[in-house]
Amino acid sequence: MTAAGASPLLKDLLGPAALATIADAGTAASPRFDRAAFLAAASDGLEPLSIMERVRHIADALVPALPQDYPSALDLLRAMAPRLTHGFQAVAITEYVARRGTADIDASLAALADLTRFGTAEFAIRPFLAQDGTRTLGAMQRWTKSGDEHVRRLASEGCRPRLPWAARVPALKADPTLGAPILEALKADPAAYVRKSVANHLNDIARERPDWLLDRLAGWSQDAPATRWIVRHALRTLIKAGEPRALALIGVGHGADIAVRRFAVEPAVLRLGAPIRLDADLVSTAPAAQALVVDYRIHYARPGGRTAAKVFKWKGLDLPAGAAASLSIRQTIRDFSTRRHHPGRHAIELIVNGRTMAEAAFTLRIDEGDA
Repeated sequence: MTAAGASPLLKDLLGPAALATIADAGTAASPRFDRAAFLAAASDGLEPLSIMERVRHIADALVPALPQDYPSALDLLRAMAPRLTHGFQAVAITEYVARRGTADIDASLAALADLTRFGTAEFAIRPFLAQDGTRTLGAMQRWTKSGDEHVRRLASEGCRPRLPWAARVPALKADPTLGAPILEALKADPAAYVRKSVANHLNDIARERPDWLLDRLAGWSQDAPATRWIVRHALRTLIKAGEPRALALIGVGHGADIAVRRFAVEPAVLRLGAPIRLDADLVSTAPAAQALVVDYRIHYARPGGRTAAKVFKWKGLDLPAGAAASLSIRQTIRDFSTRRHHPGRHAIELIVNGRTMAEAAFTLRIDEGDA
């Protein structure tokens, strides 16, 4: 149980209450659903499992509860899905398809296209991509013409090369551009939900095939606002790295004609869990307006005098000739599951249009008991 006042754990989204909801959905959908068998199997050993382990555990617990005839089981899952109350419950029932349906790819893909509307089938489609990529990608290409934005998003999200939390697909690892026809079909999609997936998919490719991505996006017309948005967000990793071609694709030059009148970080010394504030005063020295992309890079202290750098987005703006701009941003310096801080000097660079324009620093102190 979650202690009083503590934040709930992600895994608790698939706790006992969720099991009861799934069981109720099955019972309401068909008398053939074995509620007792499901609850017994799903409850056994649930507690220590992470959220995605629970997804797989629940999927396996559905096996004794559903009809053993696979098409009948899919029909029952379709009837259950609208009665679920959270997307992760739907993820668990799509996982049943992933674990039981690879012998019937066509029926399974059709079911995933139906079920994705209630949560997402992006994880469940990975085994089918691994087993028969050509056939599965063909179905996903057809999904790009669906009138349902959830299905169109699944076409892009399901074949992302670096989909978080998902199993890696060997073919996508070998060639992360296999989903290119799907991305082409969705590059001006009217739904923000779909556009975000397309941009994230392209950003995955940027990490391994940056030249391919830059060449492909250079050939896209950005007359449509939807495509313009996708291009900017797809290039975010390369823009943070100051890649000149990426900056050019969003109408920004490499470097800028500006003077930095002030770049400061406060406080100069802080404890873990406290915020820093960055302030920058910029003045244009150009004879015409400039598009600026302002980022900052923190060099995190590491043991043994080493550092590890990470770039953060700050602001995009148009600066008229001779004009000034004052920027301010706050960031709390605290530990995450993916980043652990160490005491010492942390340098910070001010980056404008891919070039370092100024530097500052703060010192982090960590005492025993700091959050």
